[in-house]
Amino acid sequence: MIIAMSIFGSVGFFSVQTGVPALELVFVRCICATIFLSLAWYVTGSYKSEQWKSKEVMQILFCGLFLVLNWVFLFKSFELTSITIGITIYHLAPVIVLLVGSIFFKEKLTMFAVLSVVTCFVGTVLIVGVDASISMTDLMSSGLLWAFLAAVCYALLMMLGKGVQEMSSYTVTFLQTALGIVILLPFVNFTEFYDLTAVNWFYIIATGIIHTGIVYLLFFDSLRELPTAVISALVFVDPAVAILLDIVITGFVPSVIQGAGIVLIFVGMVFAVKKPPTDHSLTEKA
Repeated sequence: MIIAMSIFGSVGFFSVQTGVPALELVFVRCICATIFLSLAWYVTGSYKSEQWKSKEVMQILFCGLFLVLNWVFLFKSFELTSITIGITIYHLAPVIVLLVGSIFFKEKLTMFAVLSVVTCFVGTVLIVGVDASISMTDLMSSGLLWAFLAAVCYALLMMLGKGVQEMSSYTVTFLQTALGIVILLPFVNFTEFYDLTAVNWFYIIATGIIHTGIVYLLFFDSLRELPTAVISALVFVDPAVAILLDIVITGFVPSVIQGAGIVLIFVGMVFAVKKPPTDHSLTEKA
């Protein structure tokens, strides 16, 4: 899990080195991941025990739509803002899950959940800036809105994906990335690939095979072996690596106010994954 999260933490750095726009990069990523994961699906023999249910397949495909949009929006944010700020806003997803769950599914907000929402909101305001004159055009051009949309799509993906129980992780991801190819194909501008260098192609293929195929294999295999508390803690490895690479390699230095906002969002994330003490009486009733 640590290796998977560390590799994925470098996806922002790789994406800005590819030399292609977000949509075209995600298209190639879907192709590479589909080929790689279908081979893994076959080699591991998972295809022999698959239980195909039309309802679950449709649910997976809906998740695939949000997965593809999530990737496009995230890479678009990297084009317009620093990796540090983009990845920080993107990791608001667990907080969005809490809010959506409380509003639409009437899930009770715990003290930690409320602290998470408030802390992340303040952190986001500090990152965006407190200038009242900021316009929607400014937000769009800064990449912050794209990062937030990526977070929303990821949150929806997490909620919709909860009910997928029967099909293997390889099949789920294969179906989703294959759907991405179909969805994005009509919108791809293939002229974007004409003047790329060998270095550009290295980063493009690496983003598809390493950051999607290999990372997903490592991630899904480790999920079966680790307790939820450890998984929740290791989620922070990804943004930590991304921010470190952004500072060390690209030279990004956040302002003091932005730095405070970044810290607050990660503190809020801790509250989001923090579970309250178990009430045994409630557990027994359930």
